[in-house]
Amino acid sequence: MSVIVQNITKKYGTQKALDNVSLIINPGEIVGLLGPNGAGKSTLMKILTCFIPPNEGSASVMGHDVQEFPIEVRRVVGYLPESNPLYTDMYIREYLNFIAGIHQLGKKTKQRIDEMIALTGLQLEIHKKIGMLSKGYRQRVGIAQALLHDPKVLILDEPTAGLDPNQLIDIRQLIREIGKEKTVILSTHIMQEVEAVCDRVIIINKGLIVADDKTANLTSIKGEDLIEVEFDKAILAHQFKSIPHLKNATKIDGNNWLLEPATNKDIRADLNRWAASNNISILSMKKKSISMEESFYRLTRK
Repeated sequence: MSVIVQNITKKYGTQKALDNVSLIINPGEIVGLLGPNGAGKSTLMKILTCFIPPNEGSASVMGHDVQEFPIEVRRVVGYLPESNPLYTDMYIREYLNFIAGIHQLGKKTKQRIDEMIALTGLQLEIHKKIGMLSKGYRQRVGIAQALLHDPKVLILDEPTAGLDPNQLIDIRQLIREIGKEKTVILSTHIMQEVEAVCDRVIIINKGLIVADDKTANLTSIKGEDLIEVEFDKAILAHQFKSIPHLKNATKIDGNNWLLEPATNKDIRADLNRWAASNNISILSMKKKSISMEESFYRLTRK
């Protein structure tokens, strides 16, 4: 396994940033850590990169315990923190040379720098100081430094925050390319990011893992499909109360409603009987899968 987390708890004072979290990430996966601000995503990443210790539990990366063997962990992990700290008065190649020295790459330095410049698309900007680069190109430099020592696991904390649409597409494509050869853990609160890049999603809320599944499966959590219905006349919300197993009814527009059944319940037959007994005609009825945004909202609104 690339990453194993067992019963990790992290406290800041009396507040639990992570509460008994456990997970396993396999080699070659691109995993999205999704959650609202303050959910515990960055805390988990900082533990996996040996920046902070947990209060309870254990974690290992490529078989190395993060508390017992932090140097070995850092050798197999590439990390781009959310703030992307860079030396803005250095040129790109100068900065990457500096990072290569930290990793003691020796004779491999020039080759690895050339490879990372090509991989991250920095060729056209290579003559510039980092301080002169756009946000998107600074993110590329950050990813280049994270990959320079050829780590097995790449951890990216909000790598596309603040980027324009063109930069978003470029960075997402880069992450997908990297994911063909490495395990990637990607922190974000942007649902489109997950759908575009990740194979698997772990949703964290208030320090707890509330979902862990393949990305495609999060559009149909626990079979809770919605039903979109058009009636032939205006309906008032209180009229739906007599329909068995109907959890919620939301008006879309006109005579169109979005109905949410209780978990694992098919209410279509009951809906037809209700309409007939109330002299209401159903003009159209179709099941509608839950969107990633709706899944996220349901899992993190409590």
